[in-house]
Amino acid sequence: MTAICGPNGAGKSTLLGVLAGLVAPDSGMAMLDGAALSGLTPRERARAIGYLPQAGEVAWDLSVASLVALGRLPHGDGQGGGVRAVAAALSALGLDALAARPVSQLSGGERARALLARVLAGEPRWILADEPLAALDLAHQIGLMARLADAARAGAGVVLVLHDLALAMNRADRVLVLDKGRLAADGPPQEALSEAVIRQVWGVEARWLGQPGARALAAG
Repeated sequence: MTAICGPNGAGKSTLLGVLAGLVAPDSGMAMLDGAALSGLTPRERARAIGYLPQAGEVAWDLSVASLVALGRLPHGDGQGGGVRAVAAALSALGLDALAARPVSQLSGGERARALLARVLAGEPRWILADEPLAALDLAHQIGLMARLADAARAGAGVVLVLHDLALAMNRADRVLVLDKGRLAADGPPQEALSEAVIRQVWGVEARWLGQPGARALAAG
């Protein structure tokens, strides 16, 4: 699990868009398994990469189950197929009881979980999520991170844009820190989110408290 961190405007969402093949880089290229993303068909890219933007939109007032089933479209089985994958995604995000509810009747947190379930239903090799915890309460944040950790253990690559540095420190395997569009740090969280890096990039005097895996950040 890789976390992308940095101040507002550092380029985190842009980087995620480039990795998803949705934003063309100014130079160089984004590659997947040795092939340029720009050379893949939209269907090939969608099968490999599941992308959750910061502000997901739903154009039609579908049921939650129908929304999640859209994640199967790249596989050609549409809303009528992929029953197992859709059921597993609904269960993983705690949405079974809401499967028949229209999206318009969901809370912000429920909607965020449904959109992520749509990504999981596609069973992508890479999951790219831009601030996926922003609309969730504490219990669902913990649950969501557990589900993403499960996906990573099952072999998927998981890349998250996170503002919560403590969460990145405690849960990520690797952290990229961006500053003004440049890579300021890259490595294990204890190195990439060191007090010196936080001082340099965020301009904040802070110190880490607690034990590995349960660290808290004290600032000021």
